Amino acid sequence: MNENEIAKQILDPAFVIHTKLGPGVFESVYQVVLAHELREKGLMVERCESLCAL
Repeated sequence: MNENEIAKQILDPAFVIHTKLGPGVFESVYQVVLAHELREKGLMVERCESLCAL
């Protein structure tokens, strides 16, 4: 799979999710839903944990 195919596998569901959920939802919600959708497509997903800055 080349870079364009990988990008399409990620961006297409991201646009669908944003369209369905709409703007104003917490970023973490988008991340969870996108990770789920990508795993359903058979892609390996690793989410970043947030860091606290003092």
